[in-house]
Amino acid sequence: MDSLVSTRWLAENLGAPNLVILDASRHLPAAGRDPRAEYDTAHIPGARFLDLAALVDTTSSVPQALPTPRQLADTLAGLGVGDSDRVVIYDDSAVKTSARAWFTLVAHGFENVAILDGGLAKWRGEDRQMESTLPEFGGAAPVSLNTATRVRTKANLVANIDTQAEQVLDARGADRVFGTGIDPVHGGENGRIPGSLNLPFGQVYNADGTFKPTAELRAAFEAAGVDLDQPVVTTCGSGVTASVLLFALHLIGKHDTALYDGSWMEWSADPDTRKAQGLEEVRPE
Repeated sequence: MDSLVSTRWLAENLGAPNLVILDASRHLPAAGRDPRAEYDTAHIPGARFLDLAALVDTTSSVPQALPTPRQLADTLAGLGVGDSDRVVIYDDSAVKTSARAWFTLVAHGFENVAILDGGLAKWRGEDRQMESTLPEFGGAAPVSLNTATRVRTKANLVANIDTQAEQVLDARGADRVFGTGIDPVHGGENGRIPGSLNLPFGQVYNADGTFKPTAELRAAFEAAGVDLDQPVVTTCGSGVTASVLLFALHLIGKHDTALYDGSWMEWSADPDTRKAQGLEEVRPE
């Protein structure tokens, strides 16, 4: 199974053995939407609800931290996902949360996972079948997972400012990355990690919410100043849209990539981290 599947492919493979569909929709608080209630009302036939909001390691000091291997294994087992299953993830979120779910799985070693290109919006737009019946499925033995790889910490990023061993690419809008004032999404000051580049995550999508062709993705990264021959760490507000850029990099065959999971929520809250606003760096006193 490819890591990006079309709505046509999924429609033709509904009910196939060992194929599990997960709705990983999650919304920003300002959206005022309840993803579980929306799933209960209508979802792709056979889809199961992945509560992405619950897949957070609350014991970590990192805001919205990736789950522990045990958390994720238990969640997947409860959804009936086994080691031999193929998983297709979709969402109906403005911040494309299926990419966060994809990275959560692959970073922990569950590789046979794909994103539905265009998500639920494209599926609905094509007038494809929806249902409100909740699927019946049994539990599964916990899948074999490892501690998440390709994840960077705040300490890693602090050191990276001086070493520039890895390029840092911010997925937020340019107004939040280069502007001043209060971040309209997560609060705190706007700004960025010194030296970071910027590619707003929406620029990797076509107008219909599907991913752009690989040649256009490459061009978008290069236009943002990314050297595709060098490692890349992605960041954003909380680690969600940064995962979109990771998936887009995956589509063009670039895998020396990582996620700064704490992202701007963690970085901006620490008075000791160096920050840049506008065209200048603001150093801690």
